Amino acid sequence: MSMTHYNTEIPGASHWSLRVRKGVQMRLTDINGGANVGMLFYNPENLLERYNAPDTLKGQHTFKLSKGNCLYSDMGRVFASIVEDSLGWHETVCGNSNAEQVKARWGQRDYQHDRNDWHQNGYDAFLVELAKYGLGRADMAANLNLFSKIATDDDGNMTLDGQHSKPGSEVVLRFEMDTLVLLHTCPHPLNNAASYPYTPVQIDLTPADPVDDDDYCRNFRPENQRGFMNNALYHLGK
Repeated sequence: MSMTHYNTEIPGASHWSLRVRKGVQMRLTDINGGANVGMLFYNPENLLERYNAPDTLKGQHTFKLSKGNCLYSDMGRVFASIVEDSLGWHETVCGNSNAEQVKARWGQRDYQHDRNDWHQNGYDAFLVELAKYGLGRADMAANLNLFSKIATDDDGNMTLDGQHSKPGSEVVLRFEMDTLVLLHTCPHPLNNAASYPYTPVQIDLTPADPVDDDDYCRNFRPENQRGFMNNALYHLGK
């Protein structure tokens, strides 16, 4: 590991956060298959600016996220772009598992009694990380669920595709502005596995290549060009 490269493994049922600088690339790898990575973004210079799932979807005319899509703040700026993706589908509408869901499906276990075999849930995992930055329940936004794919039936009922992410699946985010990143490796809220799923992920941080005028993500949608212009204006004013 060098000063320009950092990697770590996040175990299942865990949470993590980091201030990531503009121009850094984050590669997330599903080590064993079946991972779910809940993720939230905040502007570390103004924590009121945060990831906006509805704007991210409607602005790019999509229900799923994949290579080329940008991840927007509620100020119309781009936190990060998806520059690589081996899956073609990541969802951002189902939110988090909570303590009641996890207890009903897999039983209640806590860290005090069960240590790393506990049954953590996504909502409480985010609350722990939010508290480190003076944030709380009122600051929770709708989150990404990387590596997770959902299907809908004719009545609109959603189910999780449990076979979607294979071992070694990857997604790479390039950060277009300084971003406070919060994530967890807790189960997707629609996961109905027989036993609590402990799904670790590998994180690699490296410098990203410069963004040029013919950048794939920047030109993926006309809306993304406006998002990058908003970023440029923001950085000019800093």
